[in-house]
Amino acid sequence: MPELPEVETVRRGLAPAMEGAVISKAEVNRTDLRWPFPQNMAERLAGTRVLYLRRRSKYLLADLDSGETALIHLGMSGRMLVSGDPLGQFVHDHPAAQKHDHVVLYMDNGARITFNDPRRFGAMDLFATKEGDSHPLLASLGPEPLGNQFDEDYLVNALARRNTPMKSALLDQKTIAGLGNIYVCEALFRARIHPTRPARRVSKERISRLVPLIRDVLSDAISAGGSSLRDFRQADGELGYFQHSFDVYGREGDPCRTPGCRSSIRRIVQSGRSTFYCPTCQR
Repeated sequence: MPELPEVETVRRGLAPAMEGAVISKAEVNRTDLRWPFPQNMAERLAGTRVLYLRRRSKYLLADLDSGETALIHLGMSGRMLVSGDPLGQFVHDHPAAQKHDHVVLYMDNGARITFNDPRRFGAMDLFATKEGDSHPLLASLGPEPLGNQFDEDYLVNALARRNTPMKSALLDQKTIAGLGNIYVCEALFRARIHPTRPARRVSKERISRLVPLIRDVLSDAISAGGSSLRDFRQADGELGYFQHSFDVYGREGDPCRTPGCRSSIRRIVQSGRSTFYCPTCQR
């Protein structure tokens, strides 16, 4: 499932084609994905101007001049692809319609935005923008790890009494919004923290050092266009490249990249998810 860097990469790719443009026509080719689409979604989208395209955790949010916000979740295999030439810089012909093109937005600048999702675990919703903080998918989310509310004091206090393993604590979306399996593994390696260590047993100093490392991992991944492991594509259809920079994720049995370390990367399962770590570097 795309994590924060992948969703942010898609947002940045879509923003030039969507922000400030009017949705001339919306095609909704089925009644649902993971959940039913909102009633009359095509009619409610058509004719609206996209004021701003933003991200909250792993969700894309398009604020419309109708006073509604469109929420998009990519799920396991969802892609938001842009075609056309809204900026007048390149010539990108619209591709032929595909079997899993479930929602298509035709923008008045000539761009076409296609939500393609073969496994149909994605989702779309429409809600009043002013009620966004109370939306069921957004209401309980923790602070953004790249935002000002996420700092050393916050994380120290959030983990002070948590007896759950560090990896599980960081994956809790109520604690930090948008972190997923890949980037928690990578951040814990950079911080030299063992993924199974109870959060409350990690010192304040080590947790404080973890905060900038989480930001660094996410920023590095965004700069590389995210990670493409199976289905993820950027908005222009290109792959992300951060998977080539993984220190631990997916590297079971490979040598640790820390200079002087002779250990190999190990894999364990925590709460049904694979965890990758170095048994020597991470304590």
